[in-house]
Amino acid sequence: MKYDFDRIIDRSQTNSVKWDKDFLKKKFGTDDILPLWVADMDFQCPQPMIDALKKRVENGIYGYSWYKTPAYLDAVSNWMKRRLNWSIDDEWIVFSPGIVPAICMLIQTFTNVGEKVLIQSPVYYPFFSSVENNGRIIMINQLNYENNRYTFNFDDFEEKAKDPLTKLFVLCSPHNPVGRVWTEKELKKLGEICLENDVLIISDEIHHDLILSGYKHILFSTLSEEFESNTILCTAPSKTFNIAGLNTSNIIIPNEKLRESFLNTISERNSVMNSNIFGITALIAAYNEGEEWLDQVIKYIEGNFQFLKDFVNELLPNIDVIDPEATYLAWLDCNKLGMDDEKLSNFMIKKAKVALDDGKIFGSGGEGFERINVGCPRAILKECMNRIANALKDESP
Repeated sequence: MKYDFDRIIDRSQTNSVKWDKDFLKKKFGTDDILPLWVADMDFQCPQPMIDALKKRVENGIYGYSWYKTPAYLDAVSNWMKRRLNWSIDDEWIVFSPGIVPAICMLIQTFTNVGEKVLIQSPVYYPFFSSVENNGRIIMINQLNYENNRYTFNFDDFEEKAKDPLTKLFVLCSPHNPVGRVWTEKELKKLGEICLENDVLIISDEIHHDLILSGYKHILFSTLSEEFESNTILCTAPSKTFNIAGLNTSNIIIPNEKLRESFLNTISERNSVMNSNIFGITALIAAYNEGEEWLDQVIKYIEGNFQFLKDFVNELLPNIDVIDPEATYLAWLDCNKLGMDDEKLSNFMIKKAKVALDDGKIFGSGGEGFERINVGCPRAILKECMNRIANALKDESP
């Protein structure tokens, strides 16, 4: 079927973190603001998923649920094989209500208080709190930024991986917020450094289905048997199919010893034992029948990225759009506007009246940037950009 992504759906009375006026006022100090910040899309989900959820609701009983059924496991494994060419065993799949909780529990499992975790900034900001709140030490390997493109700083990464206290590396692939799809050569070099220094890899690949035309995502675990054994891969249908509220993620751990250790943490120590029945239902329907919707939504997102780049090139010469390779999150370099982080944040909220994610929250290297979510009807994106352009006109002397 043909999906209409231009349709604007009112989310204001749906307990949406993105749109709820009380939440916006608490977070941004005002509810008179257009939100394009948090990473969920303003598109209705695939119709087969909606139909499956309606059918499940009609059952009328929503008790404790269990994910390890043939329908669920087959949906996950078939998706990974069909879309990403990775054959996985059912035993490798471990349910988690989300990837961030899983990363916290993985840090608890495989490091001790006072040990170090490598992360690459600017990066998805919950990585920082996941390390610090568990009493571990953050080791920053800042990405190189040159000519509007990001690359790894391998020399710095290797130096920090050699530290005997560095036990874990959290990779973001594809990268949020900079939008890179890392190449096989780049990933292999990281993996080899980790193997040489006995550093375990957690690979957050939640955006792996949202790859733009001309790019190919490579699952870190597929690069070699050694990498597969040294990698814990985090996946979920939440970003792909816009179902973050259904709290369903799959942590894929081929190494039996690592898997058993994590299962002990997640189920025995933290009592995460039951999955969300609607998340189970949605995942099965999405992975089995959602590809038509996904292919269409990626095309629409590509159109939004093109609109954004054209708008910025024509009307906002002091802002640069980092060329996106994946996700629906655009990374805007606003440093030529000459505003410090506080002034830039206040400008967006109080003058442009748009809610974006300030680059500074993504750590070192994010200063002077803004992250904008283009996973919305084009009319909303256009309104956002017009507000920014008009506010900048008012700023001009």
